[in-house]
Amino acid sequence: MTAVFPKNFKSSPSPQLSDNIKLRDIINTLPKEVFVKNPRKAWTKLVINVLCVALGYWFVAVSPWYLLPLAWVFLGTGLQGFFVIAHDCGHRSFSNRIWVNDLVGHMMTLPLVYPYHAWRILHNHHHKHTNKLDVDNAWAPFTTETFDGSSAALQWLYRRMRGWFWWMGSIIHWAKLHFNWQKFAGKQREQVRFSVLLVLIGGGFAYSTLLFATGITGLIKFWLMPWLVYHFWMSTFTMFHHTMPEIPFKPEEEWNEARAQLSGTVNCKYPWWVEFLCHDINVHIPHHLTTAIPWYNLRQAHQSLVENWGEYLYEDCTFNWELIQKVTKVCHLYEAQKNYQSIEDYRLSN
Repeated sequence: MTAVFPKNFKSSPSPQLSDNIKLRDIINTLPKEVFVKNPRKAWTKLVINVLCVALGYWFVAVSPWYLLPLAWVFLGTGLQGFFVIAHDCGHRSFSNRIWVNDLVGHMMTLPLVYPYHAWRILHNHHHKHTNKLDVDNAWAPFTTETFDGSSAALQWLYRRMRGWFWWMGSIIHWAKLHFNWQKFAGKQREQVRFSVLLVLIGGGFAYSTLLFATGITGLIKFWLMPWLVYHFWMSTFTMFHHTMPEIPFKPEEEWNEARAQLSGTVNCKYPWWVEFLCHDINVHIPHHLTTAIPWYNLRQAHQSLVENWGEYLYEDCTFNWELIQKVTKVCHLYEAQKNYQSIEDYRLSN
């Protein structure tokens, strides 16, 4: 049975952006100051983030069992903030010096056991090919042909990653794509190998020490549960920024860069404390137009887009139960006319 959603959800942006408008035309309308890096803001928030994570570990250490879920949520969300800072480093928008970006990026991703260079390279691929069917590597839907050609086990897993277990999607992505440096070439292979060995050796030493000192209970308490919360946010942010029934993935021959970056990405609002700890990563549309904008200038950049290109933007949504149902019940398989169809509807029609 096809899901029915409330009328207050905006349909695809209208009118459609002209093919004559290039991505550079949109970027040129942004205020020049949004591209200016502010070292004081960048380093101040990094210090605040480190203090919040330290507070989170203290909270975990002293909490009675019934408060541990709150402690894990706070700590895991703070760790997601680490990743957002590394995210700016990967786009070279944290510092003007490449070596500073890479140093901070590795420091922020090391506690997450995330190979920085592997993520940086693959994520930049996502930005270059946003919403390009079979090319984008972030939450691209299966075609019906791909789904039918998959094993029963992969079909089962895919259905759950697109449904109620979306929050595990980034764990699969992390494990599958980021540790095999043989998939990269040249200088990139050397960079990825360095990042992989760093997190395997550093993380292995840190967490084996934690296991020895606190046992399996301590490993679960201080690492696994906060790490799962971190991945919940990773999955949630990436999925709900790019997956809506009204937003299409397009085959390469139909794909338009300016349209995909301006009208194919969503700002999704979260509780204020999530936005504070995660550095406004929810303001996602200007970030996809140009990764040169530091996180602390995203809101100003978005206001400019609203003023100059508002009719082409997808309306801001709010992360809530209604939105979760909207996406997880429908956005399963690529469908050329309707963008998506659910696996249930596809099976009923065949």
